[in-house]
Amino acid sequence: MVNIRMANVNDLIEMQQCNLWCLPENYQMKYYFYHLLSWPQLLWVAEDFDGRIVGYVLAKMEEDETKPPHGHITSLAVLRTHRKRGIATALMRRSQIEMHQVFGAKFVSLHVRKSNRAAFHLYAETLKYKINDVERGYYADGEDAYDMRCYFGEVEENGKKDEIAEATIALENELEIS
Repeated sequence: MVNIRMANVNDLIEMQQCNLWCLPENYQMKYYFYHLLSWPQLLWVAEDFDGRIVGYVLAKMEEDETKPPHGHITSLAVLRTHRKRGIATALMRRSQIEMHQVFGAKFVSLHVRKSNRAAFHLYAETLKYKINDVERGYYADGEDAYDMRCYFGEVEENGKKDEIAEATIALENELEIS
């Protein structure tokens, strides 16, 4: 069993370690501290029965006052041994709930490598993100990124109840938060 909970300062080293194991984009510890000190409600971890961090989401609120309030997913990682269990989905939804409820975010954005099929499927199919743009040469190795967005709200353009809102409410009811 995996427990999803809000991250704290004691988790940062393990979050960074998880990032180093899983992703080619890595961050200095001061960047994790900056996120935790600025937006503590948006950092979530998944821990296994031994209390070991097996996944995390690092998120922030964008501070451009010329645009509507919105969040950004800086990094999401789950150890290979714990993938395909819904952990990434749970981490993302927890962070999205806080963005929307605490900070009044209208949407959340993220970047994903064009070659990362598994992540793209998670974002597009499971979490209902849409491609907003393609950023050429976004990554240090020159690979392009999809700039993706997920809008929060009660009603979609076609008048149907928003799937994101429904999933978020369902998740709030079923997640075990400590």
